Amino acid sequence: MKTAGTAFGKAEKVAIMIHGRGASADSIISLKEYLNLDDFAILAPQAPGNTWYPYSFMAPDSSNEPAFSNAIKMLDGVVVDLESQGFKSEQIFFIGFSQGACLSLEYATQHARKYGGVIAFTGGLIGEKLNRDKYKGDFEGTKVFIGSSHKDMHVPLSRIEESGELISKMGGNVKILIFEDSDHTIRQEEVDWVNENVLK
Repeated sequence: MKTAGTAFGKAEKVAIMIHGRGASADSIISLKEYLNLDDFAILAPQAPGNTWYPYSFMAPDSSNEPAFSNAIKMLDGVVVDLESQGFKSEQIFFIGFSQGACLSLEYATQHARKYGGVIAFTGGLIGEKLNRDKYKGDFEGTKVFIGSSHKDMHVPLSRIEESGELISKMGGNVKILIFEDSDHTIRQEEVDWVNENVLK
């Protein structure tokens, strides 16, 4: 687990930053140079072997076990630990890219409540098909951002839209920005929107 930003004893907000497949905690923390995280404490877990689960986020569910369940349990442990330090859910923000974006959305939607925000740079809810029965709670207006290409190589637009619809029905204030390129990346327009609307 890597940490950065404001000391936990002084921070009003915490960002849990979740890296993508083949990346690292250090790489996702480097996003703090572009995001409005100056007054945040930052936590970035490191995936075993740099991947949270072995196959596509839309592969048959069993093929990503036990890694997928372990990743969800790890995130829950992080949240429980933050709460034990006195942080409320509305002070906790999730920020992920690609595989980390999928994991951010999935964890938050399985444990929906009022969070500070959920920021998914190219991601969708996880599963071969969306099983609505596994999602519980109420986002209570939490801002949930998903940005992506209209034809991303890993994350189909249909799954992004389906995820946004489900999260909206659970009380999420969802914003989806789709771009006309086919790049698997984080765009300046996404950063600008998140800074202005979620992290300010």
